Amino acid sequence: MKVLIAEDDRFTREGLVEVLEGEGYRVVVAVDGSEAIQLFQQQSPDFVCLDIMMPGRSGYEACRAIRAQSPDVPIIFISAKAEEFDRLVGFELGADDFIVKPFSVREVVARVRAVARRCCARQPDAPAEFRMGDLRISPAELRARRGDLVIELSPRDVRILQLLNDHAGKALDRNAIFRAGWGEDYFPNSRTLDQHVSQLRKRVELDPANPVLIKTVHGVGYRYDPLPAAESNAGEV
Repeated sequence: MKVLIAEDDRFTREGLVEVLEGEGYRVVVAVDGSEAIQLFQQQSPDFVCLDIMMPGRSGYEACRAIRAQSPDVPIIFISAKAEEFDRLVGFELGADDFIVKPFSVREVVARVRAVARRCCARQPDAPAEFRMGDLRISPAELRARRGDLVIELSPRDVRILQLLNDHAGKALDRNAIFRAGWGEDYFPNSRTLDQHVSQLRKRVELDPANPVLIKTVHGVGYRYDPLPAAESNAGEV
């Protein structure tokens, strides 16, 4: 999933890029409203994050121009303009959400995931739900469920789980997992992958110390071994 970020402040821009790339989004960057409009036409992102006060054309102007091209693409304003009037203007122009600076990483991640879910739900070719053991994974929702428990997932989490499920019983090497989770252009780093898998296990495994969904294959990578149907359904009510 590709996101366009338009932000003239370098530190805020780099922070947003780091957060969203960490979630598994492909990020396209603009430094002003004019460049945002141009990149939107060239890159066709799945959703857009716009600052308001930018040199040249403002975020409001960029939003208006983008909405004229695509009535449905999700747009989030991220701005220090926190007055009610500013938010109302943003929503009247067609924004889906409005995040006020300074913001927390958790807030940005949560709001972007909410927009991404709506974006996925509208896609006719959205990936189908699948199961891994007692876990039911809904890619379009960026969520997994174990009984009544709802587990939030990032796009990268979903891609890794989907890859393991698609190749159930097969040991996947690190490069294959990197390509699925991080993309072709990302330089493989074992520590990055191991840290991500460790965090993912804490959320999806019943016992992260003894994983059954994401097993380590020493010297190779990771593997998912499907449980027999009776076992995988044992935790359901």
